[in-house]
Amino acid sequence: MKRLLLAVLVALPLAASANTAFKDCSMKAEKMTKKEDLQKMAKISPEDAKLAALKGVNGGSITKGGIETEEGCLVYSYHVKDPAAKGQTEVIVDAGNGLVLERSHEGAVRTAMEKPIDKTKELAGRAKEKVTDDPSTNHSMNK
Repeated sequence: MKRLLLAVLVALPLAASANTAFKDCSMKAEKMTKKEDLQKMAKISPEDAKLAALKGVNGGSITKGGIETEEGCLVYSYHVKDPAAKGQTEVIVDAGNGLVLERSHEGAVRTAMEKPIDKTKELAGRAKEKVTDDPSTNHSMNK
């Protein structure tokens, strides 16, 4: 019983703070919306979103990212590599107004663990496109 209570007490603050970054997003979008339709909905260009993501990171570069739906919000999600730090930072930019909603640092281990997952998602999306002849809704695919 004590373990259960401890688990709830530890998880509660995490659950409460999980959606706070996205509560003030300016645009909503459905998870299954096609990437090309998401881009048409966005009021901010990918170039402007990249500039917002790179702001404050001297010599930083974007390693991956693009438009997607996160917590019901239309956002650009970019992974930014800072040459002065290990790992990378995921930066979420509101696709409606260009404001940064969240910055979260990911260590080198997590960054390395994501690579095979991203590749698997990309391959699955491409296979789906070949089978169905329809554009994939897979937002992690590089097009």
